[in-house]
Amino acid sequence: MQSADADDLAPIIPLFGGRGADPSTGPARPAGARFGVASDDDDVIQAEPDAEEVRRRAEDALVRKLRAKQLSVSESRSVLRENDLDRDAIEDVIDEFLRRGYLDDRTLASLLVTSGSERKGQGRIALARSLAQRGIPREVIDDALEELPDDDAERALEFARGKAPGMSRLDYDTALRRLHGQLARRGYGGSVAMDAARTALSEVGVRRASARTSGVRFVDSE
Repeated sequence: MQSADADDLAPIIPLFGGRGADPSTGPARPAGARFGVASDDDDVIQAEPDAEEVRRRAEDALVRKLRAKQLSVSESRSVLRENDLDRDAIEDVIDEFLRRGYLDDRTLASLLVTSGSERKGQGRIALARSLAQRGIPREVIDDALEELPDDDAERALEFARGKAPGMSRLDYDTALRRLHGQLARRGYGGSVAMDAARTALSEVGVRRASARTSGVRFVDSE
């Protein structure tokens, strides 16, 4: 049997996208890369990344996230999990970042409550929901909300006053329904939202039509 011609042999492809190989020395290897040894079945067993290297990369990914946005402890755990860090290593990193002050759920909760109430006009229900979605513990949320002045009615009315002028051409029931819905979506309770909506609509002249103005005529029955 004749040996295969050299031109018919499959080309040697460098692992990990390395540069072209010198036929006399084999595939070029990136600096620091470690490769397994081919078995009799031509299966290549690649060495697992070093644990310290995996941790370093995960920490770097978390730091990049924190530079762009303050994260809760729960969100930080998710970032570390996405970067293949095991549970014990995740808790070690979290403890270290807490110790250094990089993570602080209480400070984050306080900032979110202030921003949500003052800039977005959110009520307590919406604020609590927003913080819970960030993975902040319930007791931390409750403490942050306790710092908020108990003025939901005032903030609801302020929000309603800002929206009511744009509903002045609507009939009363439609305007009330829409304004109440907007208040409810911002976390204001039923009675607080309804009172604010009614007051704000009344102030811009949107009122429920009376029997006289609506054209309805009542006739005494015989």
